[in-house]
Amino acid sequence: MAELKITQFKSGVGGKQNQRDTLRTLGLRRVGASVVREDRPEVLGMIKAVAHLVTVEEVK
Repeated sequence: MAELKITQFKSGVGGKQNQRDTLRTLGLRRVGASVVREDRPEVLGMIKAVAHLVTVEEVK
């Protein structure tokens, strides 16, 4: 499976609690933070929930 680099570019403050929880579950704690996760259905669902707060790149 491919890997995805997920970078938070916008704050979760003022958003819904489930969106803040999703950011934490992904491992993102502040604006500018990046994590690398596997391209799995669970991760893709979390990305979809916070798509307006993160950018996603494929890592080769």
